[in-house]
Amino acid sequence: MEITAPECASDTGSLCQWVWDNTGADALARNSDAVASGAVHILLILVIAFIVRFLLYRAINRLTRLSNNDDASAALRPLRAGARLALAGGLAADRRAQRTQAVGSLLKSMTSFAVISVAAVLILAELGFDIAPILASAGIAGVALAFGAQNLVRDFLAGIFMTLEDQYGVGDTVDLGTASGTVVAVSLRTTTLRAGDGTIWHVRNGEVLRVGNSSQGQAVVTIPVTVPYDSDTDRAATIALEQATGVAESPKFEASIVEPPTLLGITDVAPGTITLGVQATVVAADKDGYIRAVRAAVRSAFEQARRDDPAADFRPPVLVGPPPVEQQERAS
Repeated sequence: MEITAPECASDTGSLCQWVWDNTGADALARNSDAVASGAVHILLILVIAFIVRFLLYRAINRLTRLSNNDDASAALRPLRAGARLALAGGLAADRRAQRTQAVGSLLKSMTSFAVISVAAVLILAELGFDIAPILASAGIAGVALAFGAQNLVRDFLAGIFMTLEDQYGVGDTVDLGTASGTVVAVSLRTTTLRAGDGTIWHVRNGEVLRVGNSSQGQAVVTIPVTVPYDSDTDRAATIALEQATGVAESPKFEASIVEPPTLLGITDVAPGTITLGVQATVVAADKDGYIRAVRAAVRSAFEQARRDDPAADFRPPVLVGPPPVEQQERAS
């Protein structure tokens, strides 16, 4: 049986002619152009997908670097300065880097998923598959996911916005309504807290309706100093303010002070005692450490003043309560 050459074999220089001349296979020669064209199209799709993914990754990396960079144009410096004053160090360099890395990783994952999905659908179309059912199935799957896993989707969306808005981070002391404590870990679905008694709480991000963060931004701290009623309050106030200022200017707390300490004067009068107040504005994350340091410094200064001058005794009087009930019954 004589095999006739396909019509495409008459095209000089075509792939069909080359295959027919070298193999003599009619089916292979007739389909060679389609196979080569499909392979070229698939290769072009893959190259374009790789280039698009590379460009999007580069743009995301540039955005994250700009977010971490402290240099700003003259037009943006006032806005950045205002933001820093409002947050008072709450977005430190390391925390800002962690947040931008998390957001960048999330954007890269979403970008890769979108690019790979589109490229896969186009490749299936080139291979001759009907992509209409695939698209319809994807739509149905999306609707089913929206209804069947709506809590999971809500948790992920809430986690994304919490990360973007930097509502809290690892190490912050927060109140999430249902639980409060120190943030141990943050994921897109849950937030892990450690309460004061050591209990670990896992809170779904979608269930968080309000967030109280006592570690972000700035805090106004008032340190009460109680002295005897008949003591030299002016001298005690001077010592307390000097010690609070000294602690604020120390290397440990110098970067944490937003506004220097000020003297409030007498804030309370009680039987046998007078309470003086010293106030300062500090970074919220360091407020407890600053208060403890000032109290220790004031106590040491009062002790030194009493050793230098026994009359300068600023120790508050020991309040003696009523005798126990048993003693009162025996006395009666």
